[in-house]
Amino acid sequence: MTIKLANLLYSKEHEWVLDLGENRVRIGISDYAQKQLGDIVFIEGPQLGDEVTVDETMGTIESVKAVSELFAPVSGKVVRVNEELEDEPETINNDPYEAGWLVEVELSNTEELKALLNEEEYQSFINEGEE
Repeated sequence: MTIKLANLLYSKEHEWVLDLGENRVRIGISDYAQKQLGDIVFIEGPQLGDEVTVDETMGTIESVKAVSELFAPVSGKVVRVNEELEDEPETINNDPYEAGWLVEVELSNTEELKALLNEEEYQSFINEGEE
């Protein structure tokens, strides 16, 4: 599946959300976020069946520079986990939008998607933060 960045939504915590339809979304971290982190060495995300809540911590991501929290951009139940990241967390650095996705969530409130930023708004948000 080739992801078009224009189809993604973003949180201000630098997670991306892809609407998969049927009340499901795929979540990962943005290219900007992985570049800020540097070489990712470990990820601890939610497990299958876990409930995640919008704007609350759903795990941590560890790089050679720092440990950062992962925040849930939406609320719902984790229905799929990218298990390849356990052995190859650096996949996020190499391919944050395709192979480096984190989890898929069944939404409990689709209205939360409206609060996320589109690609253009996210780029503006990043640019403002760097000035």
